[in-house]
Amino acid sequence: MCKWMLPAPGLLSDSSVGAAHAGLPTPSLPASASFRLACLLLLLLLGGSSHGGCPPGLGRDPLQALARGANCSWTLERHTRSYNHLEGDVRLRRLYSANKFFLCIDKTGKVDGTRRKNHPDSLMEIRSVSVGVVAIKSVSTGLYLAMSKKGTLFGSARYTPSCKFKERIEENGYNTYASLRWKHGGRQMFVSLNGRGRPRRGHKARRRHLSTHFLPMLPT
Repeated sequence: MCKWMLPAPGLLSDSSVGAAHAGLPTPSLPASASFRLACLLLLLLLGGSSHGGCPPGLGRDPLQALARGANCSWTLERHTRSYNHLEGDVRLRRLYSANKFFLCIDKTGKVDGTRRKNHPDSLMEIRSVSVGVVAIKSVSTGLYLAMSKKGTLFGSARYTPSCKFKERIEENGYNTYASLRWKHGGRQMFVSLNGRGRPRRGHKARRRHLSTHFLPMLPT
């Protein structure tokens, strides 16, 4: 940290004042003053980010403060940022299962799979609600994907804790979605579509099963 303190006018030596009035060369800056000046110039080059301790109205310009004879100090600060793993991020995707079905939620709240690539009920809004947790909503019907205590998938008109799913990227590049609220015998319950495109009960699905693997695809 470098600090620059302007000397008060009364602290100037008599010899310096006399030399100035007589037109004689003023003495060179001592080593400590030269070091402080070098520090100030370095801070100017790096764009010092703080002006705390300076009188109001002087802004961020050290030269302006020096011209006014202000007693200020500048420090380089490290600004921390909070990264919440895309919390609040919204993605429009179609969830394409490894069984080659697109996940759908129709207007009655029925969850199913379709092979139609551009089915309107398959376009989902995937919103990150906390670290690694998402809410999935059908854009066309406005219903949220939800899982009951028994592991049944359904479309919910209201956003509830049953609509939260833990999103995880598996080694094969597909995602799995496990209920955040409900478990069965201590095991996670997953969103799953069987070989006919029908939803499976969450307690019958396992992370290793391809029926639980979904690829979020960009809409076309």
